[in-house]
Order: sequence, then structure tokens, then C-alpha cells
Amino acid sequence: MRRPLVVALAAILLDVASTATASSSGALPADYVDPLIGTRGGGNTYPGATAPFGMMAWSPTSTRGDQTSTGAANGYEYGTTRLRGFSLTHVNGAGCNPGAAGDVPIFPHAGDVTSSPTADVTDAIYASDFTHAAERAQPGRYELGLANGVATDVATTERAAIGTFRFPEGKPANLLFRTSNSLNGSEDAETHLDPEHRRVIGSVLTGAFCGRRANGGSNNRKSYYRLHFVAEFDQPFTGTGTWKDATLQPGGLHQTGGEGYATGNDRKGRGSGGYVTFAPGSHVTMRLAISYVSLEGARENLRAELPGRATVDSVASATRRAWNHHLGRIQVGGGTGAQRTIFYTALYHALQQPNLVSDVDGRYLGMDRQPHRIERGQDAQYSNFSGWDQYRAQIQLLALLEPRVAGNFAQSLLNYAKQNDGVWDRWVHINGATHVMTGDPSAATLATFHAMGVRNFDTRGAFDSLYRQATVPRPEGLEDAGCPGQCVGQRPNLAQYLASHYSANDACHCWGGAAETLEDSVADFALGRWAQSLGYHRIAGELAARGGYWRNVFNPATGYIQARNLDGAWVTPFDPASDRGFAQGSSAAYTWMVPHDVSGLAEAMGGRDQAIARLDAFFHDAHGGWLLRGGGPLKYDPTNEPDIHAPWLYNELGQPRKTQETVREIVNTVYTTGPSGLPGNDDLGTMSAWYVFAALGLYPRTPGSAELLLSAPLFPSAFVLPDGGAPIVISTSGEGKYIESLRVDGVPYRDWKLGGSFLREGGILSFTLSAT
Repeated sequence: MRRPLVVALAAILLDVASTATASSSGALPADYVDPLIGTRGGGNTYPGATAPFGMMAWSPTSTRGDQTSTGAANGYEYGTTRLRGFSLTHVNGAGCNPGAAGDVPIFPHAGDVTSSPTADVTDAIYASDFTHAAERAQPGRYELGLANGVATDVATTERAAIGTFRFPEGKPANLLFRTSNSLNGSEDAETHLDPEHRRVIGSVLTGAFCGRRANGGSNNRKSYYRLHFVAEFDQPFTGTGTWKDATLQPGGLHQTGGEGYATGNDRKGRGSGGYVTFAPGSHVTMRLAISYVSLEGARENLRAELPGRATVDSVASATRRAWNHHLGRIQVGGGTGAQRTIFYTALYHALQQPNLVSDVDGRYLGMDRQPHRIERGQDAQYSNFSGWDQYRAQIQLLALLEPRVAGNFAQSLLNYAKQNDGVWDRWVHINGATHVMTGDPSAATLATFHAMGVRNFDTRGAFDSLYRQATVPRPEGLEDAGCPGQCVGQRPNLAQYLASHYSANDACHCWGGAAETLEDSVADFALGRWAQSLGYHRIAGELAARGGYWRNVFNPATGYIQARNLDGAWVTPFDPASDRGFAQGSSAAYTWMVPHDVSGLAEAMGGRDQAIARLDAFFHDAHGGWLLRGGGPLKYDPTNEPDIHAPWLYNELGQPRKTQETVREIVNTVYTTGPSGLPGNDDLGTMSAWYVFAALGLYPRTPGSAELLLSAPLFPSAFVLPDGGAPIVISTSGEGKYIESLRVDGVPYRDWKLGGSFLREGGILSFTLSAT
């Protein structure tokens, strides 16, 4: 009944906010985005052109003198100013160096091709330096002038790209298709040059995400997808050639050959590709599309997304409009230009994924490596699920702003599970089950989607499948393949877990028994909430009890979460700074990872006062000063996921002011403009989503819930308009970082959280802030 009032008031406040923004700059959301944020200091983002949730991502592949590596995750690092090509696919902020994808680097070479580019193992010849002064990155478009004299300008659609290459006068003009040179290598590749139709087609068989990881990566050095591409040109070829390994074949038209998945001496000098030559000084326009299904799929994508009259300018304008449409789901008013840049760049990174993997005809490559068609009612198939990271913030932002995409993504993950013998993989890349990280993030993710009102997926089918995974042991759960970092068991040694009520560190076949127990407790709690909403009351009670299994790895003698062995003994010697029994974090960090039972955790610590004192010490040095970065394993780490919810725990411990001051300190000091502006791996939008929520003064309370924790908003006003959902209006008066008072739809409100109905119904949050 209140929604018409909310909409009316929202429209008024939106008009005020828009006027304030326009009067100061006249800018739209995409104008504030800086894709270079996060490209230095471990953020591992990429600066190239991509559309919202796009399949195509045109971005540089850099080199530090080793053709089998980039020296950076995901192909680009701001401090490395030499590249060997522009690749067609990328992943935002994945932590494994060299990352994932980076398929088919294309290099514009202003010179003769006199030797095999693969034989140039140090990238001394077929590569070029560049300067950032000659670089311009913006949503959907990327321009770069190379030191070799070639100027590039490319814009992307969802599945295609159009670009110009302006070669210098008086020098040979060549485009090298390094078809086999994906970031992780390749099993096979094929390149076919067609001078008659001014066309290059080919494919690469690759995968191997995290395959070079020391802790289990060798298990993942395998192929799981083949990327097909078709490129068409507006200029005739004056020459062609191919190469394989060290052999150059001038005039060649067809070539095959992969590189393998090793690195350095074990891979250098291997691989295949082809090149096409144009007249010196040519201004070449290329139209290119990709498909994970077939060459014909790539051709159909090209025809559908790049009409004959398309230009770089027209495509860039259309994709920029798309970005403004999606970024415009949150419109902020006021704040500084730098704050708006950080905010909209974070939102941009958060909305880069999930990524389209289906063609315009609805076909996609399944986890069984067979072509499939999207389900009835499904708009598209999506992939790239960094589950262990994303379930803590990114998927909540997706569900809030883009519930239709979230539902399509949920159905996509269910489709993959069906094709994978019922197993939901915790890190899905394209159609590959990579097994990376720990826990059961799919359960937490889909339960959260459902709690937040996402319904456009097979909700009961998905729940039944995830419940089966959580209750029926599988043989791979007893394997150590890929362990510790990529254990193949999604609920490893489930029978032992169900019997002991914790994951035994010496028998779990997992990446740390204590971490696994915490992750599964969160997942089971979330599944239990979902079961309750579906009317499965017996199952809900069972899963709610399992949500309390975290208590079995809390050691009262030490006051920390601690790993246990199968015989019940605590793993010793114990050091809270150690990662023994944990995954990418210390006991000190993981001890706070009980978002679904904060009161229970405080009780276990000896009471709220004790928990607050420990939390204070977690964020500060011995003198009370802030220590929010680089404080060591006993302190808060904003660069990784296990403790990113910790600043919000003060709310439930009875001191919300400390959440307000801690969150504001992180927002103001840890996130910045410039290439080093992200605190750590963006992890497919997770760190960026944290900032977006924090700047709004909201944060997801726990997986499986739509409740939101409160803090002080950064901007004087914000208007949130979900796709098809109820609007949320946030306004502030007063100055400072503390909440003096709050009204919800005009009614005084004194709680530290918003109930789940707020997201479904929308509303107006009116904050009064204070400096004290």
C-alpha cells in the first residue's frame, strides 16, 4: 500500500539529486568510470572494452619478457608498459596469476614478419612498448597508441568488437593472430586465413584456470572450452603467413597447434597462429565476434550485433548507453568528483559479471562439453562464478539491482550442475568446473537470491539439487586430487562431516578443516532459511542445526576458531596468526566468520564486552590508531574475503557507532582513485560491491537473508531503482560519519538493521548525521 507514496517521493528526490549532479558537472554515471582503477597493486582488473555482463572483453595482454606469462593476473598490470597483443576475453580481478582466458591475442606489427612469432620467446620482436599518455580507457571503448606507430581504437558489444588499426606510413602493416597464446596456454588451436573474403577464422581449445597454482593447480591443467572467432576486414590482404613453433610459413593459409599448460622453458617456443598483411599506412577496420559453441555461432553473433553500417563511434555510443542504463540503477547526489569516480567505477566492476556465454540463438557449451540451448523462460546462459568470493557481497548487489540477470545466472548454475552429474562447482569458468577454493558457495548464493526475491529460475529443482549435495556423500569427496587449493570434492568427506559435526583437518580432503566447517555452516544456515520459505520445515530444522556446527571448531581454551583432527583433538601447536586449517587466511581473521550467529560467537568469546574489545584490537594498533591494511595476520585484511564483513559486526554487538566509524575509515582510506585504488583482487566484483554497499550505508547481514545492516551513507542522496523492483531513496542531512537519527518512510527507526521486506517493498531512508 505504501509503494505509490514511495515512488512519488522518490521521483521528487531523484529530480533534486539529478539536478545537483547535473549542475556541478552535467555528467552521466559512465563519465565517472575509470577502468584503470584496480590495475595496479593487486586489484587485477583489466582496462579494456566490454559491455555489461559481456562475453567479449577487448584488452591488452602485457609482457615482461616471457611469452608464456604476463607477469600479472588477467593479462594487464599498470606498471608493465609492453604488450604482445589485445585479447578477446578477460575475467575481472581473479587472483590466480596469470588468471583466466586472455584468448587469441591480436598484435598490430609495423614491420616485416621474418621469423615465427612463437620463436620470439622473450617478446623482443613482435611486441611493442606504450605509454599511459597514449591510453584511453572508458566503458565499452579502449584506445591505445603503440610505440611502433600503430594507433588502435576498439569498441565492443556483448559478443563482438569493432576496431580500427592505423598503421604508420612507410612501414609494413601486419596483424598477428596469436591463436594458441591464451593466458594459461592451450591444448590446440587452429587459424584459417581467407584473402578472398578478407576474413580470418579460428579457434583455441583451452582452460586451465589456476593451473599454475602451487597448492593443487596441476590437477587443473586441462581444457574445458573451445573459443571460436571470426574476423572480417574492410581492406584487402596483400600477404598472409602462418607459423607453428619455430617454423614460419610465408604465404600459408592454415595452421594448427597448441602450447600446453606449462610455463617458462617447458612451454616456450610452442604454439601456432597466422598473420595478414595490408598496404603500408593502411587504416584497417576489423569486425570480430566470438562463440563458445561453433564458428557458425560466431558468424551469427557478428551478423546480429554488428550491422553493416556500424562504426567504432556508433558501437561505443550504444555500449556507453547500455552502461549508463545499468550504472543508472543507482544515482548518487553530492559528494566530491573523486568519490563519484570511486563509486561508479566500483559499480562498473561489480556489474561486469556474470558473463554471457550463450550465443544470440540461445545455444551454449555445457559442462559436459556438449552444445545446449537455454531453458524455457531463461533469457541467456551466464558463467564465471567466483563463488567463495562473490557470495559475500557481489551476488547481493546483483540481486538488488539486476534480479532478472540474477535469476538467469541461478538457472545457468543449475544447468551446469545437471550436466555435471548433479555437482555444483564452487568456481565455474565458462563451462569448466575448476574446484577452486573451499566450501559450498552455490548453496549460499542461490539461497540469498531466493531470499532477496529472485524467482525466475527453477527454485525447487535448484534447492533439491543443492540439498542433495549437502546430504549425500560422493566418492570424489574422498579424493585428494587438486588439494588443497582445488579439491574436487564439493562437500569433501561429507560422511565424516555429518558424523563428527565438523570437518576433520587430518581426514577432510579439503583446504583446511576449520575453514571448511565455517563455510559449510554458513551454507547450511542459508539453505535452512530457503527450506523454511519453501515449506520444508523438517529439512529447515535439520539445516538450522547444522548452521551451528561452527561451535565445534571454536576452542574455548584459546578463544579462537581452531582446526580439529578426526579423534577430536585440537590441531597443535596453535598460533592465531597461522593459516593451518584455513584457506587464504589466519585463525584471527576466520574467527569472525560467523555472520549468521554473531550473538552466539560473542557468547563463546565470553560476552559482548569481550567480543567488542577483541574487535577493537582487530582494527587498531596497540595505541588505538587505525590499522586497516598491512597489519599482519592478526589484524583486519581488506584484501581478502573471510573478514570483509567484520566492520559491520559492531551493529549486532550493540555498538553500531563503531561500525559507522570503521566503515567510513575504510571507505575514505582503503579505496581510492588511480590504478592502485582497490585494496586487493577485485574477485569478480566482490571488493567493488563491498564499496558500493558501504557508500550507500547498507550491507548484507548474512547469506540466505535479505536483511541489511546499517551505517552512515557517504553521499547526501542516493536513488536506487532495481530492474522491475521497488525504488529505495536514501537522503542525509547534517555532517559527519555517525547516525544521529533515522526515519524509514517518515517514521522514526531505531534498529541497526533493515528487515528483508524493505528490499521487496522499497522505501525512503532519511538519515540525520552527526560528527560525534
